[in-house]
Amino acid sequence: MDFIIHCLDHADALQRRLDSYDAHRAYLAAAAVRCVMCGPLMSDDGARMIGSLFLVRAQDKQQVIDFNRGDPFHQAGVWREVHIHPFLLRVDNRDPA
Repeated sequence: MDFIIHCLDHADALQRRLDSYDAHRAYLAAAAVRCVMCGPLMSDDGARMIGSLFLVRAQDKQQVIDFNRGDPFHQAGVWREVHIHPFLLRVDNRDPA
């Protein structure tokens, strides 16, 4: 089943985000939850990271909750708000790579 994880950063989270980035990437690469795509949410002017968005594939919502809690960004206190929702993919216009 697919899920969206929508995370918003604390206003003072940039340095914690940068300090945790390598551990975050390693965690995503090794996790049992498959990260279909993810990346930072940007401010309207594109100048700063303000959160994260994930499209993940997992067995159930609890697995996604556990995955999010284990993320180094979560453990470093980067996110002030996290929302997890089931997602039904209807259209995918990404070019095949």
